[in-house]
Amino acid sequence: MSAMSPRADVAVSLIQVAKSYGDVEVLQPFDLQVAEGEFVVLLGPSGCGKSTILKMIAGLEEVSHGEIHVAGELVNYVRPRDRDVAMVFQNYALYPHMSVRDNIAFPLTMSRRPRLKRGVIEARTVTAADIVDLTPYLDRKPAQLSGGQRQRVALARAIIRQPAVFLMDEPLSNLDALLRADMRTSLLEVHARIKKATLYVTHDQIEAMTMADRVVVLNAGRIQQIGRPRDLYTAPANTFVAQFIGSPRMPLHDLEVRDDGILHFADVTLTGDADVPLAPGASVTVGLRPSALRTTSSASACFVGEAKRRDYLGSDSYLEVDLGEGLSVVVRAEADAEVRPGDTVRVDADPGAIHVFDEAGARICGASVCRRER
Repeated sequence: MSAMSPRADVAVSLIQVAKSYGDVEVLQPFDLQVAEGEFVVLLGPSGCGKSTILKMIAGLEEVSHGEIHVAGELVNYVRPRDRDVAMVFQNYALYPHMSVRDNIAFPLTMSRRPRLKRGVIEARTVTAADIVDLTPYLDRKPAQLSGGQRQRVALARAIIRQPAVFLMDEPLSNLDALLRADMRTSLLEVHARIKKATLYVTHDQIEAMTMADRVVVLNAGRIQQIGRPRDLYTAPANTFVAQFIGSPRMPLHDLEVRDDGILHFADVTLTGDADVPLAPGASVTVGLRPSALRTTSSASACFVGEAKRRDYLGSDSYLEVDLGEGLSVVVRAEADAEVRPGDTVRVDADPGAIHVFDEAGARICGASVCRRER
């Protein structure tokens, strides 16, 4: 047992876990603990290692280094079927010749430890089907179901095992946009009822931001940041998180701090929001969150520039505004705003709109407009 044993209220604990294939390190050592009842999303681009983490917890991949604890038990050397976890896959993995009832009951039907009576299996099948609203479809075959209903069958098949931990590997990625939105709501309702720790893998930031208690952002086998969705959005740890979280994507600009320690962006002087001094001559990156910028008619606007492009999104629209000197921002505007390319646009910035990163990409501080040069 590791000296860093998990707390009693922790459902899953990964301690200095790493994964390599030969000399290729695909996951650098990391620690992660998931509390009882917590919904944690692993978010990142393809190939970042998020599905590998689930597979190691499930026992489908060996751990190269470190320890994995599930419900307080070290499971590194426990067979997958004996781990107290249930996994929901992207491709449903249903048996086409079986009814919904038999698909849901399959894990208990095949289990030998303990061997359950038929009446117990039927009762748990009905309960699991009720949780995911599948009771009217118990006697149908998978081919007679919609994509969302098939995914509910896969979820019910995991629920019937009554595991300590649920592992979900991009379960909604095969569904269309409308059905995905409905299933996000359904999954959260199910989670609220069963109150079990859940690790959920996705590359979709909307799923992560709307569903998670905490989000783990990964890139190239390294954890970039762990935090609540709002924390990732308002205080990204680095430029990768800043651009991966939020839509439209945050534009970044490389600047240099003046010899007097003052940072200029276009014709604006910026000041750090945490009294963090910027080293004279230091190279920094400045990012401005589009959703925290807005058009204004005020003469005291933070920025003034020229509209270059407009993206209409229905409820609102976003403008790309050229500030000169090779700098630009993306600004939220009213959907019915009469702005055309070439028009002069005045822009105000909400608190927290501006972020300053060091040369390595790590966040230094937030910033605000101190004054605009006239």
